[in-house]
Amino acid sequence: MSARPEGTTRMPPTVSRVSCRTEVAVAVAVALLLSLCLGSGPAVATCPLPCLCASDIICCSGGNLSTLPFDLPGYATWLDLSHNALAVLHVGWISGSFERLVTLVLNRNTVGLIEAEAFATMPRLVHLDLSSNRLKELNSSIFAGLTELKELLLFGNQISRVDPSALSDLRGLQRFYLSGNRLTEVPLGLFSQTGGPRNLTLLDLCNWLAAVPVQTLLSLTPHCRVYLQGNPLVCDCPLLALLEYWLWKQYDPLVDFRGHYTCLDLSWPNSECNQSVVSDVPLEATSYHVDPGKWLQVPCVGTQGPNITPVFWVTPTAVVNSSTIDPNSNLTVFPNGTLEIQPGEEDSGPYACVTPRGRPYNPGGSVEVNRGSAHRGSSEHFNTAFTTLASCVVSIILVLLYLYLTPCRCRDRQEGRGCGGRALILCSDPREVEVGQRRSNGKRVAFLEPQTEDAVSKSPALYSVHVATEGILKNNFTNVKTKQDRVLSLQSKSSFSVAT
Repeated sequence: MSARPEGTTRMPPTVSRVSCRTEVAVAVAVALLLSLCLGSGPAVATCPLPCLCASDIICCSGGNLSTLPFDLPGYATWLDLSHNALAVLHVGWISGSFERLVTLVLNRNTVGLIEAEAFATMPRLVHLDLSSNRLKELNSSIFAGLTELKELLLFGNQISRVDPSALSDLRGLQRFYLSGNRLTEVPLGLFSQTGGPRNLTLLDLCNWLAAVPVQTLLSLTPHCRVYLQGNPLVCDCPLLALLEYWLWKQYDPLVDFRGHYTCLDLSWPNSECNQSVVSDVPLEATSYHVDPGKWLQVPCVGTQGPNITPVFWVTPTAVVNSSTIDPNSNLTVFPNGTLEIQPGEEDSGPYACVTPRGRPYNPGGSVEVNRGSAHRGSSEHFNTAFTTLASCVVSIILVLLYLYLTPCRCRDRQEGRGCGGRALILCSDPREVEVGQRRSNGKRVAFLEPQTEDAVSKSPALYSVHVATEGILKNNFTNVKTKQDRVLSLQSKSSFSVAT
């Protein structure tokens, strides 16, 4: 078997027989010294003699155990049972309930049989290592209840058959290691079962596979790394299309182990799959803008001929080919490789035509489909511009209303006096001012603020002046002297003048 990629050797930090016992022994010694210093003896009754315990870690590695002690602490979150002689995991193989257990290490045992619901007492298990054992098949419901499991290591066994419902409860599974077994076909049932894994990020299938389900792998690879190196793969046209597409996408599992795929040495330039379909049409990026409700036909660029086999289209929602028949789908692939897109809800995005071309794909030869985006973009830009223009017009109108329709405006700017300056021109209704002027023989009254720094603190006095002045204009100028004395009594430092 070929070397496994770096990603496939990434597993839970499995404690080896030496390191596990050494580290736990150090932790136990430290706990013993601390307990002696505090004047109390260590509580060793909760940890079985063949094992070493430190906090919530229990290490029983290398003890040649065929059965487990009955007094294993149930508070453990890490349980290492590697390098022992466990052969059968039946219901009740471990005593008690391990509600907090997160990591279980069982590698390097002789486990050949796992009964259904053998792990039912540890529902919070996240990492399960069963590598390097003697498993020959995965029966139904052996992992029942492990809904939180994220990593399952089964490499180095003798597995040749996988029951489709073996992983039916593992809906949270992300990394699945199956390399080094005896599988001759990909267990497709693992991905079709209700409740099975739907969010895989790594799938290690380095076995004895001769053929692979190209369409299934194309649907997995956008979010999952699938390792196929070292398999005796038959170099047919669908596989060549898959490998060429992976090279175009610079797919890490293929790029890192390109030398372990013998098909790539035969794929170009004289493969039987591409002699009649390769054309000289340059592979250039193409963008299609389609109105909502319209149909669209997209040709497979770079190929020619009435019947091209195989052609896979990788779309934003699915992977289809000419043999895919789904009456509820809005995607159809014709024998010549053309893709027909019927109106759909979420069909905008990148599209890729996957077929053996006998040459590396041009990275620029991508297809982008946007349904109704051009019209929506124009209307959105128009609406934004119109809203901005309307806001400006309304703002200008409000400013003009404020400047010209304010009940009281400041005058006599030509004489050097303004609203915020040293003079306060008292205003009233123009008709009242005109009547007041006739009654006072054309005389006008104005109060000047004192030219001092504390003008702000005397604003109440100015308000009183304003009230007094209105009374002067309404009654008669003959009362000016009396009102003047009254105002001056409120603000002794203010000045009073009468202008004609």
